[in-house]
Amino acid sequence: MFRVTNQPIDLNELVAYVTDPEAGAIVPFIGTTRNNNEGRKVIALDYEAYPEMAEKELARIGDDAKTKWPICKMAIVHRLGPVQIGEASVIIVVSAAHRDAAFAASRFAIEEIKKTVPIWKKEVFEGGEVWIGTQTGQPLSALK
Repeated sequence: MFRVTNQPIDLNELVAYVTDPEAGAIVPFIGTTRNNNEGRKVIALDYEAYPEMAEKELARIGDDAKTKWPICKMAIVHRLGPVQIGEASVIIVVSAAHRDAAFAASRFAIEEIKKTVPIWKKEVFEGGEVWIGTQTGQPLSALK
């Protein structure tokens, strides 16, 4: 399951999807919108994407993870549109026979998302808004 959505992400749906009788570990990663960045009070984030390409890249990340670690299943869902404080922007859930593989695959997935998936983030803060970083996940200050 690799998709982008304008709807809130259902963690239980993703856990159910990756549940496997051979899995002894299920690792969820939930990236949430925090209320501050670089000294600014953040109100929300707003994500845009090239959906078809984003979903293909998410699936590629899943395929790459399976070649690197002995995982059972992986699900990645990323929000589009406005995401309020405390809401999930991205959820990655990985199942594997052992926790080390599940943790490693999850970490790999979030780092790859930041580098390669055509999803762009706008930060809405008190007094304005700004597109943040690049797909490398660099903070705004690193781009100045």
